[in-house]
Amino acid sequence: MTSESSTQGTAVPAERLDVRGTMVAYRRKGSGPALVFFHEFGFSQRWLPVHERLSEHADVIAVDLQGFGDSPAVTWMTGFEDLALHYAEFADALGLGPFHLVGHGFGGWVAAEFAAFYPERLRTLTLITPMGLRVPGHTPADLFRMSAEGRLDIMDAAVGPSRADAGLELLLQDYADLTGFGRFAWNPRYDIRLDRRLGRVTCPALVIGAEADRVVPAAHVERYAQLLPNAKTTVIRGTGIHGTGSGQTGHGVVIREPDAVAAEIRTFTEGH
Repeated sequence: MTSESSTQGTAVPAERLDVRGTMVAYRRKGSGPALVFFHEFGFSQRWLPVHERLSEHADVIAVDLQGFGDSPAVTWMTGFEDLALHYAEFADALGLGPFHLVGHGFGGWVAAEFAAFYPERLRTLTLITPMGLRVPGHTPADLFRMSAEGRLDIMDAAVGPSRADAGLELLLQDYADLTGFGRFAWNPRYDIRLDRRLGRVTCPALVIGAEADRVVPAAHVERYAQLLPNAKTTVIRGTGIHGTGSGQTGHGVVIREPDAVAAEIRTFTEGH
């Protein structure tokens, strides 16, 4: 059985910041260079072990994206341009200079759009099993057609005791996050404009894949690396230490292998 500390992380209370009338919830810990982390669908409201590992060497700011977790949805925010502008204002409100940006899954999509609109604000960009591209012949899993239990399973969003001990809480969070996800990615479930926009990203980029991702095909990791001007890729393989079954890493690689993910990000960011 996976221990709760290995999958859920240390409790870090949410802070809240009013950004021009829109409240943003985030969790912050650590010192050093600022590192903003955008979560995957289903991973809001959580300070994960990967955040904890990263906070040993950086000032980690784990944001609940708008419409997810503790950050309420707002009617005026309907597109990725809105998200990019909003998080530029959020960074200004926190007084951040150029920072490292990390995004996982849907959060990777948001991070990629932000980087395209505001490349000068970033020191580095790290995308972990990112969504957002259209790659013919390699269609991501349709999360809207799955049951809540099926989504939690395929996303690795409920590894360990949390599945049994907080099942109802996780299902409620899943429903709320699905609503937020649909607001931005219902139709289409990619941004065809992102192919061209990524050419604007001037900072070094790292695209992290998982060996057995059932949500985002490996071809998407490769395509992101092709489109970003200064990118490299890596694949996190399972050790079985934090996982179950075969030990292979899936879409929830940040939960399955937090040490390996954090080590890759630390090595990459410290090199820039």
